[in-house]
Amino acid sequence: MKKKVVVLGAGISGLTISHLLNKDGYDVTVLEKKDTVGGSIDTVVDDGYLFDRGPNSGLETHPLIAQIVDELGLKDEMIYANKESNKRYILRDGKLHALPMSPPGLIKTQLFSAKAKLRLLAEPFIGRSKDGYYQSVAHFVERRLGREFLDYAINPFVAGVYAGSPEDLSVKSAFPKLYDLEEKYGGLIVGTVKSIRERKKRAEKSKQSAKMFSFKSGMQIFPKTIAASLKEKVLTETEVTSITKLDAGYRVKYKRNDEINSLDSDLVISTIPAYAAADLVKDLDVKTAEHLTQVVYPPVLVLYLGYEKSAIGRSLDGFGFLIPAKEKKSFLGAIWSSVLFPNRCDDSKASFTLFVGGSRSPEVADKDKEEVVNGVLKEFHELMNINSEPVFKSYKFWSKAIPQYNIGYIEHEKVFEDFENNFPGFFLAGNYRGGISLGDCVKSSETIYKKVIEI
Repeated sequence: MKKKVVVLGAGISGLTISHLLNKDGYDVTVLEKKDTVGGSIDTVVDDGYLFDRGPNSGLETHPLIAQIVDELGLKDEMIYANKESNKRYILRDGKLHALPMSPPGLIKTQLFSAKAKLRLLAEPFIGRSKDGYYQSVAHFVERRLGREFLDYAINPFVAGVYAGSPEDLSVKSAFPKLYDLEEKYGGLIVGTVKSIRERKKRAEKSKQSAKMFSFKSGMQIFPKTIAASLKEKVLTETEVTSITKLDAGYRVKYKRNDEINSLDSDLVISTIPAYAAADLVKDLDVKTAEHLTQVVYPPVLVLYLGYEKSAIGRSLDGFGFLIPAKEKKSFLGAIWSSVLFPNRCDDSKASFTLFVGGSRSPEVADKDKEEVVNGVLKEFHELMNINSEPVFKSYKFWSKAIPQYNIGYIEHEKVFEDFENNFPGFFLAGNYRGGISLGDCVKSSETIYKKVIEI
């Protein structure tokens, strides 16, 4: 008989798992609280501008991404970033510097001082840390590469990926591959070279070498197409109210169309955010619920701007720029959206996506959003030499944006693993486990799928 599986959440994790299980003949039902699918992947088109209000792109780090795209018939929709995206800028002393991507570029760049460049030569001779799982990204990087590299490379990078702080994030939990380079190979430079060979054997690509992709219609077409292929198996505007353990399996109660229904299943896979999952597991295991509640999600405001190209006083020749905390600006960075992918706006215009808040400025949650936007606009115009107001402006505020894999996150991970062992057939998944990027979510979803088919 087909095993019944209830998947909570129709974000990319829940839909990827459901797609894989559905192909194998499992009886899958996806329950989604919102009226649309995609989770944080959210695309809107307004007045000729395409605005991805969540993830604006993905990295093709895992072969399963291309496989699913092919299976869905989305190959002609999938697009790769323009070559200009390889050039990325970092703000230092009020000026945008191209991030060096090669040894000659590192030697020539003015982003780092001569002292900082010489400090990098000592990296192969730095020993392993004794802090293990409880080491921050900041401590790890400063110890191995020096303070300046932390301030003007890693700090803005962490803000761009996690909207987080390197002083708070655990290097083991947030950047496990970086941590493994030291643990396995003794250093970053030697480890990078040796790990390339291992990734080739697994048919995986590093995030540095993987192609950046999106879709002509924006990122949300990916989860929407998966959901469409599942048809009536995906129920939107459906709020799960409780989950009860049965002698065999689980009973999931949910509210839909103002009616309370229940669904008995062999397996439950939760891919909803940690804070939402906490409410549903508290009657099963209080400790797990407490740890789910403790996962930090800082607020982020995503601002989308459109301008006449003639109003922009600098060349648009890259991915965009990130801002180190030391520069004391009111936003984290900007992506030059219309440079990366086509169809983001009319050819006579240029569009940008800016990010505000995160762990660096959580107070954005309590501020008047129009005032925040006006302050950001002033700084952005100065940096980009823009001499007029935007012809298009839109923003999305996420009160709980990206889970932070902070120091001590290993304690959460242990509790989540114990929960799955104590409640066989109940899995906790999503971007608070296994990584936050789209590629990480797809890879983690495949891991859950393999665990399910082994039961």
